[in-house]
Amino acid sequence: MTSVTLAPWKADWLWSIPLIVVTIVFHASALGLLSRRLRILLKDEGDKRITRALSISVVGGSSLCTICLHGLEAWMWSVAYHLLGTLGPLGGDRKDAMLYSISVMTTVGGTPLHLEPKWAIMGPLEALDGWILFGLTAAFLFALIQKVWSLEQS
Repeated sequence: MTSVTLAPWKADWLWSIPLIVVTIVFHASALGLLSRRLRILLKDEGDKRITRALSISVVGGSSLCTICLHGLEAWMWSVAYHLLGTLGPLGGDRKDAMLYSISVMTTVGGTPLHLEPKWAIMGPLEALDGWILFGLTAAFLFALIQKVWSLEQS
């Protein structure tokens, strides 16, 4: 491969890798903050048994917070798509950029929108980012559920 062959892919890598780093750091930081807040809430319960309602509230509220995190991270990608004009002239508004971003991040697909060839690798890189973010969320929620259930059964 020559540098001429690699050049068309350079811009999407240069934008995608920092976006991946930013979203992962943002996600991990937010999960850490949420974890600290939950630890304080659950520590107030002491060694006594927590109620089923509190258990459901903690898990449900935490799940809602992580959904908001994923939405913010998809929005970060959509801003880049919109500002870079990656969707071309027919799909260049903010709504289309967000639709494309959520579709790719969740690996759902099903949208008729496509990135311009120059930016084509950004989609799969965002999907990779989504997998990592969803993995972090799943690990966080799994640990939280284990903690809540252990307090519920004490």
